[in-house]
Amino acid sequence: MKLLLLVVLVWTASDEASADRNLALEGRATKSSTWIDPDNSLSFLGDAINGIDGNTDSNYYHGSCFHTGQDSPSWYRVDLLRTSKISSVIITNRGDLGSRANGAEIRIGDSLANNGNDNPRCAVVTSIADGETQTYQCNNMVGRYVNIVLAGKTEYLHLCEVQIFGENLAQTFSCHI
Repeated sequence: MKLLLLVVLVWTASDEASADRNLALEGRATKSSTWIDPDNSLSFLGDAINGIDGNTDSNYYHGSCFHTGQDSPSWYRVDLLRTSKISSVIITNRGDLGSRANGAEIRIGDSLANNGNDNPRCAVVTSIADGETQTYQCNNMVGRYVNIVLAGKTEYLHLCEVQIFGENLAQTFSCHI
């Protein structure tokens, strides 16, 4: 005789916990590559984690932005660590050289195929000014990974904050005893 134990965990202990919140703060970030400063003294300023540190300072040299190399394509990914319902993504652009982000696609899904860049598209950053913060509505798209990708071109990607608002979905675990 086999016994099946089913456990359902729901991360909504209160109304406040189930409300939209910035899920990126609890996530893990990675990117296509790291820009290497010519004298190697400032490369650390562009670390992936800087894009989800909760700091919207748009001055790259203050250490709160990420920066990829000149890739084809350049991309940035936040792993939310569990499938979530995403209502919006808010991006704060770098205060200088920000036009590089124009044309970036925001993609959300559960696949890591092509580094997550093949997931369904939420929005396109058509134009975002230097230092500007813009909100992109994702209408409760579901996924674990949120990517920002400069598809179809070779360019640097650098932003100073990526906020991902939504809620975690319940997870079900089964255990055969």
